[in-house]
Amino acid sequence: MAEMTKGFVVAGPASGVGKTTVTLALMAALRRRGLQVQSFKCGPDFIDAGYHTRACGRASRNLDGWMLSADRNHDIFSCSAAGADVCVVEGVMGLFDGASGKSEVGSTAEMAKLLGLPVILVVDASSVARSVAALVHGFETFDPKVRISGVIFNKVAGLAHYDMLRDAVESTCGATPLGYLPRDERIQVPERYLGLFTAGEDLLPDSRLALLAEIAEASIGMEKLLELAESFGVPPTAGHSAKASPPVRIGVARDRAFCFYYEDNLDALRAAGAEIVEFSPVKDAALPAGLDALYIGGGYPELYTDQLSTNQGMIASVKKFAEEGGAVYAECGGLMYLAKKIVTRDGKAFPMAGILPLSVQMTDRLVNFGYAEVCLTEDCLLGAAGTRARGHSFHCSTITESSPMDQTYSVSYTLSRREEAEGFRIKNVLGSYIHLHFMSCPGLAATFVENLRRANQKKYSERAD
Repeated sequence: MAEMTKGFVVAGPASGVGKTTVTLALMAALRRRGLQVQSFKCGPDFIDAGYHTRACGRASRNLDGWMLSADRNHDIFSCSAAGADVCVVEGVMGLFDGASGKSEVGSTAEMAKLLGLPVILVVDASSVARSVAALVHGFETFDPKVRISGVIFNKVAGLAHYDMLRDAVESTCGATPLGYLPRDERIQVPERYLGLFTAGEDLLPDSRLALLAEIAEASIGMEKLLELAESFGVPPTAGHSAKASPPVRIGVARDRAFCFYYEDNLDALRAAGAEIVEFSPVKDAALPAGLDALYIGGGYPELYTDQLSTNQGMIASVKKFAEEGGAVYAECGGLMYLAKKIVTRDGKAFPMAGILPLSVQMTDRLVNFGYAEVCLTEDCLLGAAGTRARGHSFHCSTITESSPMDQTYSVSYTLSRREEAEGFRIKNVLGSYIHLHFMSCPGLAATFVENLRRANQKKYSERAD
């Protein structure tokens, strides 16, 4: 018999209206009620998902209508919802914003309809009163198949201001005003040039979560919110299964400098028979023993250049691993760590691992931002030539001083419509700026693990002896 849970989507008319702050407040308030809360983030966003994980105590999951199929999104949602009382899905950008201006693909609206969940619209009310009703009404009528069931106002000046906002929406719109968050600097999440600061930077301590919960309980109708949430069944067997095979030990770099991973990528590797062993390039003196591969994801290595550069024990350990033929897969920040050096925006150069013959220069703007489709042009760690997968590009740096290397990717960028050769390979090392979602090509993780297993078959035999 299926267990029952509830779910809703938190969306906004645009970026910057306070979706994440409101979402975190709702999560904190629901958890304070003793409820198990499972979080999701629409779109290719690692930072918000990190905050969700901190607030909910359960790993947040990314849902994406462009990178992933409808069935794959359903699978991720259903599996992750197991054991939760409430599922909270935070949207991306504006409610109807997606991969293009001509369709809803990749939008929060598409995901809300796919999952059959109601939308709670967050509106920045800092400079508006009755006019808010026109905005809400427009969003309600733009696509009637999207159920905008409730509205939460952000940055409200006080009760009198909220009364005007509530009356305007109640008298002209179908959505229910659920309450508000006040203007309060204590609950705003600070931002940097690539978005919010990461949750790993101690910016969401228990005290702030408690304050968010307290304010939400005082000014948002939590009972009404739960009434508006959609109830649905989750099969009791939902979950991730592990493959019974000889284990492959994959070292995953995870610390303040490297924290951008799709949780489902790691689960896919586990399901294929991998053991995930975390390590810190910032703090650890060397790699863990007995690794078969390294997976170095993205993050903010440019903020920790001094710590990374001076940790010569770790650099020597990673370099030795790669030089001896160890498999290394690096994305974005990981690519930067494997470079000869990172040059910061103020011109300071910091030596890195020097495994890939290239240097990285930080820039003051995003480079090749947006969704990207990768086609493997040669056999490599991730699969055979012709394999296609999807991901996204999100970085403020560019490659300089590059020596010739094999390039195993053909990358198509959706926003710029550019195509380029990428996927840099030296020996058994593969580095790229693209953050791939392994579930966009369901066999990708299994192929990666199987390639490692075949390459290390002799090692497994020696372990067995």
